[in-house]
Amino acid sequence: MDRARRAKELVANKNSMIYMDLKDIVKDHALPFLPAKSLFRFNGVCKDWKTQIRSPFFAHKQSTSFSDVSGFFLVSASTVPSFISIDSMAYGVPDPSLKFLPEPVDIRASSNGLLCCQGREGYKAYYICNPVTKQWKKLPKPNADHGSDPALVLIFEPSLLSFVAEYKLVCAFPSQDFENGHEFEIYSSKEGSWRISGEIFYGGGSVVPRSGVYVNDIIYWYASSGRILVFDLKMERAQLLYGHGYYDSILGVIDGKLCSAKAQGTGVTISVLSNAYTNTMQMHSSVKAWERKLTINLTPAPVPSTAGSSTGSLLFASGNLVLYRCGSKLHSYNLRTKETLYIGDELYHGTFVPHVNSLVEI
Repeated sequence: MDRARRAKELVANKNSMIYMDLKDIVKDHALPFLPAKSLFRFNGVCKDWKTQIRSPFFAHKQSTSFSDVSGFFLVSASTVPSFISIDSMAYGVPDPSLKFLPEPVDIRASSNGLLCCQGREGYKAYYICNPVTKQWKKLPKPNADHGSDPALVLIFEPSLLSFVAEYKLVCAFPSQDFENGHEFEIYSSKEGSWRISGEIFYGGGSVVPRSGVYVNDIIYWYASSGRILVFDLKMERAQLLYGHGYYDSILGVIDGKLCSAKAQGTGVTISVLSNAYTNTMQMHSSVKAWERKLTINLTPAPVPSTAGSSTGSLLFASGNLVLYRCGSKLHSYNLRTKETLYIGDELYHGTFVPHVNSLVEI
């Protein structure tokens, strides 16, 4: 009898979800998957939604649920930053120029809603900020000189188990003590300090700023030699990897793997890293480092910015999104929906930094 009664109660509890109001279902199970700009607009739906959206717990849940690239900051040394949205109705930031920071800045890197910015004055301090909430933190001065255009990678992976945004900032910089060497300095928000790794890497030429990509505890930068500098963040070891040449290709992440995208003909070819150790194998080995994943035909096609060269036509390729220029016009292509969208004109040349419209709190 007791067993039968417990079984009926269990079925009743499961069925109770059917009788929830639609507004409660949306509030609890849909809102966390929406971008920040849309959520700010939904503040006016009702008092209950407003209270929900403004709670720290909801901000944390949204930051772990929403991860789509929402747009790009266009950065130039001669102008203030501006923001180009993939969908202006859904995605946006209240102050694209980042005037809420204490000084003019250049955006150096981004990761899952956070930006790494560098001041243009004094010793050029680093700031970590969320452009949606206008929260920011000034980092302590690094131990080493990172140069005028540092090769930085920001690493932030939201976790349901951590209510505090824990992140790392890694810089590959030319060594002042060892000729033709590169060293690595790491900032940890958990420790609140910088630390220079004991690893020193020789060869490969200079590291290309803003080319860095983080995948599964490993950071990849293009080097001026056309090869890829690899830094294992756990082992703190570096090596060189054969690449496709940074002049006409870019690095990204697709399906959890490092990818290299290259503009070719009327579209884009994307290859994924299948073997990172081909440089240690015997000569004439049939094992290849890169495996072609897909070729995308684009309409309109990426038009080279320089006659006879594809340099500069492909701007971003990671996750489900490809960003490219056709003349002065910018287009995005969604790998999931197969849609191509015109998202705006490129008013001036600069660097495109991806942004996730997140409510993550610093």
